[in-house]
Amino acid sequence: MANSIYRASMLQSYSQLLFQPCLSNKHCVPKKTNLLCFASSQLNPARSEVSFCTGTHLIPHPNKVERGGEDAFFVSNFKGGVIAVADGVSGWAEQNVDPSLFSKELMANASSLVGDLEVNYDPQILIRKAHAATGSKGSATAIVAMLERNGTMKVASVGDCGLRVIRKGQIIFSTTPQEHYFDCPYQLSSELVGQTYLDAVVSSVELVEGDTIVMGSDGLFDNVFDGEIVSTLAAYSDVVEAGIG
Repeated sequence: MANSIYRASMLQSYSQLLFQPCLSNKHCVPKKTNLLCFASSQLNPARSEVSFCTGTHLIPHPNKVERGGEDAFFVSNFKGGVIAVADGVSGWAEQNVDPSLFSKELMANASSLVGDLEVNYDPQILIRKAHAATGSKGSATAIVAMLERNGTMKVASVGDCGLRVIRKGQIIFSTTPQEHYFDCPYQLSSELVGQTYLDAVVSSVELVEGDTIVMGSDGLFDNVFDGEIVSTLAAYSDVVEAGIG
C-alpha cells in the first residue's frame, strides 16, 4: 500500500501520499522521508506561487515484504508539484510475473516525463506516454495529480487508486474508483485487453493553502474509512509526520 500526504497521512499493502499546498513566500522544503520515489524530478527548482509540502509512506502486505510490495509512486516539484501512485495487479503472480515490475516502471517513466513538451502538464497525457514507454509485463491501476501555480489541481486516474482533499476537517473532494466488477478494477496493462489513458477519469479542484491531499492505492481506502483518515490527520501539524503516523 502506497500513500502520500500533501500537507498531511495513512495505511495492508498500500501507498500513501500526503500533500499540503503552501505559498511561495514560505519556506516549504519537505523533510527527508522514507520515499519509494523512482525519481523526484527537479526540472524546475524555483518555487511556484502555490506548491506542495509532502510526506509519504509505503507499507507492503506481509506476504509481499521481500519484494517491497507491488505499489509505486513518485513526487516531483515541477511547477506546482506532481504526485502519482500506481498499484501493481497481484493476479500476475499466478503467471509467475512479478506484479511490482509494471507499476515501478510506469512510475519511473511518468517521473521522467513530467516536463515533456508533448505532455504539456496534462495528467492524462502523462499517463498515456508513461504507459506507452512501459515494457514490463503486467498491469496496474494509477492516479496522477498536477498542481498549477494558481492552485488548480488536475487529476487523472485509471482504476481504484484514489485521492481525497481535506479542508478544515472536511473532505471536499474525492475521486471515484473504476471497476468492471468487484475486485476487478480498470487497469493499464501490457496486454491489449487493458484500459488506456482514454478511459481515465479526469477532474480538477481548486486548492487553498492548508488543504490536505491524501493519495493512495486501494489498500488504503479499502481499509481505512474516510472519517478515520480525517481524524488521523487532525492529530498532526506536519505532513511528514502524518505520512508515517
